Amino acid sequence: MKMIKSFAFAAPLVFAALVPAMASAQEFSKELVEKGRYLATASDCVACHTNHADGKPMAGGLPMSSPVGTIMSTNITPSKEFGIGNYTQAQFSDAVRKGVRGDGSNLYPAMPYVSYSVMTDEDIHALYAYFMQGVDPVDEKAPETKLPFPMNIRASIMGWNLLFRPNEVHVDDPSQSAEWNRGKYLAEGAGHCSTCHTPRGAFMQEQKSLNLTGGQVGAWYAPDITNDKVHGIGSWSQQDFVTYLKTGKLENKAQAAGSMAEAISYSFQHLTDGDLNAIVTYVRSVPSANASPASGATRFDNGKAGNDMAAFRGKEYAESLAGNHAGAQIFTANCASCHGYNAQGTRDGYYPSLFHNAATAGDNSINVISAILNGVDRHTDAGHVFMPPFGDQTNAVVQLNNVEVASLSNYLLAQYGNEKLKVTPEDVQVIREGGPKSNIVQLARIGMGAGAAVVVFLLAGLIWYRARRKTLPVPSV
Repeated sequence: MKMIKSFAFAAPLVFAALVPAMASAQEFSKELVEKGRYLATASDCVACHTNHADGKPMAGGLPMSSPVGTIMSTNITPSKEFGIGNYTQAQFSDAVRKGVRGDGSNLYPAMPYVSYSVMTDEDIHALYAYFMQGVDPVDEKAPETKLPFPMNIRASIMGWNLLFRPNEVHVDDPSQSAEWNRGKYLAEGAGHCSTCHTPRGAFMQEQKSLNLTGGQVGAWYAPDITNDKVHGIGSWSQQDFVTYLKTGKLENKAQAAGSMAEAISYSFQHLTDGDLNAIVTYVRSVPSANASPASGATRFDNGKAGNDMAAFRGKEYAESLAGNHAGAQIFTANCASCHGYNAQGTRDGYYPSLFHNAATAGDNSINVISAILNGVDRHTDAGHVFMPPFGDQTNAVVQLNNVEVASLSNYLLAQYGNEKLKVTPEDVQVIREGGPKSNIVQLARIGMGAGAAVVVFLLAGLIWYRARRKTLPVPSV
């Protein structure tokens, strides 16, 4: 009888102890997990949260250049020790949509939670199901991010979030089509297009008044993708844009490299045609911030075939490099074997033409420099596109110095692209170091210093006031 009573007393305790384990081992349906997998693909999670050199999927460890320093991506596998395996759905939602980790600390905005904040509860639930049940746990600790003071104090992001993090979930616009609304939801949410293609302000916030008009992304420049016909992609057809998102190239117009190549390799090419068309429909509706003419030459029309070989033919390599045709000589020695001596590319488009090309005809020279230094590496269903780098990498065919890269860039721009642009060795060094740095660290230090000075001043005033009161004569009664 005592045993029965003991069991009756202990049973609720045992059941209560099992409830958390049962909850953490919750089984999600295959359909829900697959929906989450698709949303994770649309969100391009694997591109940042995987070290593609030697890492495991979603295990983090990818170093990402930012204007405030190098940020390391985190382990987001369901590992209970090193990942997010102990996260409740509420904690997962806060991390994705609010930038707050399970331990309550803040994520850096390199994680595009500003964009993900518009995602619906249903989609967050599907993502949670996928990460808990569809991703293999990796019990490895990702390297920690080490930023300079005061950015290393994660609590400092709280103020930034109050100012710049939206708190509204996407709501359809009844005046627009279902396709447009779906496109806006994907482009502004999971696809986080504005994270790269919108310029940043002094505090690294997106300048929404200049939405999708172009922005710096580390060593690369994400160009204007508004409907501007001259500076943007207003001259592209619906099918042109869809083709680019699926293949990473549009003949005689553009080729994806850097972060965009990653987005196409890991995300866009795997989306349905319906979703790609929806994204394109929305993006093509985003107005330009420029007062460009409605017709005329576009940035994809610049340049023509040609070469300067006659100017240095018969001369020794070192002799020609010392002259006015150094860029042409470097091009002939290192680029012409693939792109053609007239820079016309190959007939199948694998090696693109360097004229009628967005990289050489942009509003700045960033992508020309970066393509030379970092190369191109893009994987799609159409195959692997690879251009070797000419920077400091171990797989560089030739390691060009800053003067040589500047000479080559200036030749490409003058001969095949935007001849108004000029590149200096100093410009090359900035890109070699991962792009321009932000003044936000210095501004934060100045702000904290000023705040500390105010506190010291107030304390000094209080001490003086109290000391003065003690020395004042006591009034007689």
